[in-house]
Amino acid sequence: MTPPTIRVLLVDDHPVVRSGLAGLLGGEPDIEVVGEASDGQEGVARALTLRPDVVLMDLRMPVMDGATATAAITAAGAGRVLVLTTYDTDTDTDTDILRAVEAGATGYLLKDTPRDDLVDAVRAASRGETVLAAPLAAKLMRQVRGSEQLTPRELEVLTLVARGLSNGEIARELFIGEATVKTHLLHVFDKLGVSDRTAAVTTAMQRGVLTAPHA
Repeated sequence: MTPPTIRVLLVDDHPVVRSGLAGLLGGEPDIEVVGEASDGQEGVARALTLRPDVVLMDLRMPVMDGATATAAITAAGAGRVLVLTTYDTDTDTDTDILRAVEAGATGYLLKDTPRDDLVDAVRAASRGETVLAAPLAAKLMRQVRGSEQLTPRELEVLTLVARGLSNGEIARELFIGEATVKTHLLHVFDKLGVSDRTAAVTTAMQRGVLTAPHA
């Protein structure tokens, strides 16, 4: 019995990347590339029209980024989104991938993923299975869960950090020892996957865990 054809939409602002992916996937008997788009906005429009099974989505594109496009496509039920990106070891990339996962992406892969692994991932995504690139999975899953793990006291300490208070001032405000403040902050850093106070506050705000302090 012939397996059902998996219909794929490619969304990437680099024509060479799209061409390579189309050639790679088009050679599979059970996969058909039904369309391409050069930015997130076009990707959303094409997904709504074509209703593909899987959308291979780049993250950093003009007009509309991949995370925003992912949210629109998944909200409309217009295909399962599999993020395919180049990973740079910076906070912005982590944030972009995290936004896409939170927006409903089935998973993410790196653009240097071996051919067979990419094909298998497309098939898995079409079945609704989660696909995660091993080098980043543990780190980003910890970030996804981190905000849920903050205790009320840790959140209280972080709120005071956002207001600009020093460890000593936080200790006096909460009637605890300064060493205890430092311990709470270390736990916050670990759960949010950051290494300093500024990054902790910024990351918590990006995830909606912490609101901007009032002047």
